[in-house]
Amino acid sequence: METKSDGLATDGSGTDGATGEIKLRSTITCPDCGHMETETMPTDACQWFYDCKGCANVLKPKPGDCCVFCSYADIPCPPIQAGDDCCA
Repeated sequence: METKSDGLATDGSGTDGATGEIKLRSTITCPDCGHMETETMPTDACQWFYDCKGCANVLKPKPGDCCVFCSYADIPCPPIQAGDDCCA
């Protein structure tokens, strides 16, 4: 898999983390209905809202989290994975 100089996978698939590359796909689980959806995370902005495809509720970050991926997904957003601050 090719990577850009910033360590992000060019195909958007991410990696297993063993090589230090940033994963770009994460599975969000709705806390209201339990619907799970794998999404591609933005690398140039934080995502503060997410429309659940199961129940149509709008998810917002939990207090103290920077985005919906950090609150409800199995993999945190790219800046957090890289050890940086999120889009504060």
